[in-house]
Amino acid sequence: MDDVIVPFQIADTAVRGRIVRLSGAIDEILSAHRFPDPVSALLGEAIALTAMMGASLKFDGKLIFQAQGDGPASMIVADYSTGGALRGTAKTQDGDLPRGLKALVGKGAIVMTIDQGPDMERYQGVTPIEGESLAEAAVAYFMQSEQIPTIVKLAVGRIQAPGEEERWRAGGLMAQFVPHEGGTRERGEAALLSGEDGETWERARAFIETTQDDELLDPAISAETLLYRLFHEDGVRVFEPQPLRAECSCNREKIEAVLSRYSEDDLSDMVEDGEITVTCEFCRKAYKFTPEGAPAG
Repeated sequence: MDDVIVPFQIADTAVRGRIVRLSGAIDEILSAHRFPDPVSALLGEAIALTAMMGASLKFDGKLIFQAQGDGPASMIVADYSTGGALRGTAKTQDGDLPRGLKALVGKGAIVMTIDQGPDMERYQGVTPIEGESLAEAAVAYFMQSEQIPTIVKLAVGRIQAPGEEERWRAGGLMAQFVPHEGGTRERGEAALLSGEDGETWERARAFIETTQDDELLDPAISAETLLYRLFHEDGVRVFEPQPLRAECSCNREKIEAVLSRYSEDDLSDMVEDGEITVTCEFCRKAYKFTPEGAPAG
């Protein structure tokens, strides 16, 4: 029920989507950082969104989401690797901060990068931040970069089970009108969503708009149950769930290779209490090295 993405299709229409439920994975990521709550909530939304987008990759690779701007949280980063690995981080100020993408990140851009590995060229899409929320900005991104009608719902919060500590949870629901084969996408949204197709999309979007945050976060409501609540009148096809997990790609060998490029004087400047400590900005794991840059211990 948790830490999964569930793809779905409304009946036999061109409306397809994914629903994500995150529990242990998102709690591990957000708890490691201890950002102010508004930043944790936004980062959680970004991770949920990136998971839903990344799950559609048809090849081995990584989808990297970045929101960067001139606000108090100048950068939000999340990435998804095929197989379900998630991680995320942020650059932010401390103190009392507002909530929401526009209020935190400010004026800036959304950057989506698809990385297929060192032997392949990266694909990158960049659009200005539009809308007050990440969900609104994601819809604007798809309309500008890919001209695909999209709706996105995102929710992040803490849930406390009886006798347990509060834990972060996140949920998301994304649906798109996926054009049929034959180049219909190039006709533009107005032509694409004319007639019966337009009615189908508007009906699906209206149902999804009714989704509440607690439905996306409640551990007692499975993804399949929520989809049935929304689309049982029209029928919904649910496909095989894809597992998700918190996993960072950092390792000691990578960091050691980076340190090997520094001069002895630079390495000396990094020494504290007789050791060099390098902390991964994503998972916050600390790696310790000798003053010469060799692994300590």
